[in-house]
Amino acid sequence: MRVMVLVKATEDSEKGHMPTAWASEMMAAMGRFNDALREAGVLIMAEGLKPTSEAKRVAFDGEGRTVIDGPFGPAREVVAGFWLWEVKDMDEAVAWAKRCPNPMPGPSEIEIRPFYGADDLA
Repeated sequence: MRVMVLVKATEDSEKGHMPTAWASEMMAAMGRFNDALREAGVLIMAEGLKPTSEAKRVAFDGEGRTVIDGPFGPAREVVAGFWLWEVKDMDEAVAWAKRCPNPMPGPSEIEIRPFYGADDLA
């Protein structure tokens, strides 16, 4: 089963800067975690996202399109980064997420969302 693992943003990540010492340690720890995911055949892709102050949204209303400039909020409702994983089930995804280093300098959340499969659309 494929899942998207979403790292939720925080007020600090939306400001676009992280404490230098923390960022260095976190990147090293995250690198080791991603290596473990890769070695287990779980990791498909992983990326961090810039703050929503650098983002755009396109709103649809019938034939109309409106471009909305960031930033968007509240921070806890936007995504700061993601992984795509191939796991056997949601329990395996949760087990991997629990092994993940905290992706933020303070309290943070990771959300795991399964993709629709062919069976879901039948």
